[in-house]
Amino acid sequence: MEHERLNIHLISDATGDTLNALARAAVAQFDEPNVMYHRWSLVRTRLQLHRVLEGVQAEPGPVLCSLVDDGLRGELDSACARMGITLLHVLDPVLDMLQAQIGAPVKHKPGRQYVLDADYFRRIDAMHYVISHDDGQAVRGMVEADVVLVGVSRSSKTPTCFYLANRGVKAANVPLVPGIAPPEFLHDAPCPVIGLTIDPKSLIAIRRHRLQLIGQPGFVNRDSGEYVDYVAVEKELLWAKRLCNSEGWPTIDVTRRSIEETAATVLKLMDAWHVRRSRASVPLVPAAQPEEG
Repeated sequence: MEHERLNIHLISDATGDTLNALARAAVAQFDEPNVMYHRWSLVRTRLQLHRVLEGVQAEPGPVLCSLVDDGLRGELDSACARMGITLLHVLDPVLDMLQAQIGAPVKHKPGRQYVLDADYFRRIDAMHYVISHDDGQAVRGMVEADVVLVGVSRSSKTPTCFYLANRGVKAANVPLVPGIAPPEFLHDAPCPVIGLTIDPKSLIAIRRHRLQLIGQPGFVNRDSGEYVDYVAVEKELLWAKRLCNSEGWPTIDVTRRSIEETAATVLKLMDAWHVRRSRASVPLVPAAQPEEG
């Protein structure tokens, strides 16, 4: 039975990414929901809000809001009450809790999370780094990496690196190709090296899709070759996994993981690597010797 379409309006004074992620995470908990998202971002004036309210009235549905300006919030509250629209200010519980804990008033200034501070420029720097060190490029510059991802072709190394860069992490990636030794740098890298692996069938499906997208201009006869042959792909993945095991590189199976989930696991492994490294660098205190005499 197909459910009637539900309109969800996401009203934000910034990019709306937080609302979008929250709404999708919540809706994902329902089976086959028929949902239409209406995104209203960068709403910072009364004129912009009036245009949003016209859209809400045209296609009524619950409103999720992250506006922080008291004037706009009050006008939105009144308008939704008149239209009989359910409204939820999603930041209020968090702001109330933090205000009680921090003991300082909320600033109510839109877009404060996007100030051009050190974190912002670190993310930009990390993005440039990923571009310069994608797919094994500029090996010498990898000494500056926060993490290096390794894996066979199409194992989601690049998209994971870009996601990490948005978190301010300088992530390089190196393809693992049977018969070609990985860069010497990786054997004793001054940063975590993490392998990405994937189920053979899933990898073949991704590779076939990739070949279709590029029209195979530079992949003559590759569609029927080892690149998408199950036995060859299985051997390729087994070789890569054994290489990672022999080098002591932890691996992540990305078969059923989203890029976000893979990146979260990478960050956990990075933390664990740094903990082990810090413990190893702490000199052992010699046991006290009994006094003679």
